Amino acid sequence: MTFDIKKIRSDFPILTTFVNGKPLVYLDNAATTQKPQPVIDAIIDYYTRYNSNIHRGTHHLSNLATEAHEAARKTVQMYINAQHEHEVVFTRGTTEAINLVAFSFGEAFVNPGDDVIVTEMDHHSNFVPWQMMCERRGANFHVVPFDENGDLKLDVYQNLLSDKTRIVAFNHVSNSLGTINPAREMIQMAHDAGAAVLVDAAQSVQHIEHDVRALDADFYAFSGHKIYGPTGIGVLYGKEKWLNAMPPYQGGGEMIDLVTIEKTTYNKLPFKFEAGTPNIVGPIGLAAAIDYLNGMDFNEIVTHEDDALNYGREQLTQIDGLKIYGNAKHRTSILAFNIDGVHHYDLGTLLDTHGIAVRTGHHCTQPIMQALGIEGTVRASLALYNTREDIDALVLSIHKVLKLLGR
Repeated sequence: MTFDIKKIRSDFPILTTFVNGKPLVYLDNAATTQKPQPVIDAIIDYYTRYNSNIHRGTHHLSNLATEAHEAARKTVQMYINAQHEHEVVFTRGTTEAINLVAFSFGEAFVNPGDDVIVTEMDHHSNFVPWQMMCERRGANFHVVPFDENGDLKLDVYQNLLSDKTRIVAFNHVSNSLGTINPAREMIQMAHDAGAAVLVDAAQSVQHIEHDVRALDADFYAFSGHKIYGPTGIGVLYGKEKWLNAMPPYQGGGEMIDLVTIEKTTYNKLPFKFEAGTPNIVGPIGLAAAIDYLNGMDFNEIVTHEDDALNYGREQLTQIDGLKIYGNAKHRTSILAFNIDGVHHYDLGTLLDTHGIAVRTGHHCTQPIMQALGIEGTVRASLALYNTREDIDALVLSIHKVLKLLGR
């Protein structure tokens, strides 16, 4: 399928919605993306045709559900180019995936006096779990700062790495600045120091490269709802050697091999990390979303999104008093800004009266806001269905709001 923006927009029913009497302009994709009809259909199909629990059933519906669930794992494996299907662990989202690694990797490999490195631009979900793990294990918590453009200071990162570094965690794309971090280079630097690496791909897997073997990531985490799939489903990719060496994150059904009064032994990968009845329909919906993306040329998606981003920056910078945050050389999808004399929350609320959906606040990145000396921003975030016309509507609405405020 060629990249036909009119056809693509027609695939997303919610984009025909009116908000406050105005056509919806949805620019909150970093928070969650909208769902195309094939994803909606896949979810309805599961609940109407073969809803059942999986893996342990012997009846027809259970077999159908199990086959669809495990086929989804294969779809994810192929999309991120994992070497093995069992290296794909289903979680509730990026947050749970990172917490899983922080706990289990920490239990197995982190000791008092060891070092853990994150960055100043990480989402709280890739910041707080490592703080908690360091407190629990007696390890040292280090943070790589970013410069005035929103680029990580790699010289500081290099100096922090040592033979005491056990794991490095960073986001491939900043959800607040749009910075594309040099993941391959950072992973290689960490590996040269003998450290493992977790890549938070929540904001990257849908916008840029997502080949875990090309990146050589040890762990890679993302959420289904950021890539046009349903909420409540996420993915943790982990190299087989690490997942085999790590203890289970949770105990319960499915993750066991043999349970006796004396001892419990654990299931093989990936089930060792999937305790209890899973979100069965979540992977099915996620697989439908990936199939939908696979029906397009990914390079055309990137080109389209970059065009909208660059156009947005051009148009927004012409507004008096508007400042854009995040000027890294390599960036994607995020337009974060403030206007002098206008609180970001007030601006976001007033834009909603014009049907413009944006996000306001600190975006779960308070260290970024502290470094910038601000409380928060207005964030317009882009997806494959956004257009230059969406940007024009945003800019026009900003002018109307400023006029209303007497600016």
